[in-house]
Amino acid sequence: MNRTYLKLTLDLDFILIAITAPLKDYVLCHKINTRLNLHFEKIEDHEIFFNIDEPAWSFSKYYFFVEQGEVEYYLISNRSSDGILIPEMGNVDFFMIIKEFIDKEDLDYLLSGLNKLPDIQVAAKIDPAKLKSRENLVI
Repeated sequence: MNRTYLKLTLDLDFILIAITAPLKDYVLCHKINTRLNLHFEKIEDHEIFFNIDEPAWSFSKYYFFVEQGEVEYYLISNRSSDGILIPEMGNVDFFMIIKEFIDKEDLDYLLSGLNKLPDIQVAAKIDPAKLKSRENLVI
């Protein structure tokens, strides 16, 4: 009997920034919007199903779109009342996902601006492929 195997590959073609900031999600978005001239807006929560028999876990999610270059920015909370989105990064409070191309100069400006915000302890680019729970970040 022939067997057919289905191999799934995740689309990890995005930039991932881990942010540690002891703030509420809406407060962080307001600070980022005013300081870095971005325009994050609250959208429907990011939902993850860990078990088919249980309800989805919800994590707050914000979105910002730049028409020039069609760059999408997402800010997702790593914590909710249900648990932690990326358990191996439990010390991280938020993740910023940048889809589509952003050049190194713009990325450096963004990271520098985030790290200059007084309430952000650290903001650093990380490789999503090295995360054990990377599938939880697929939007």
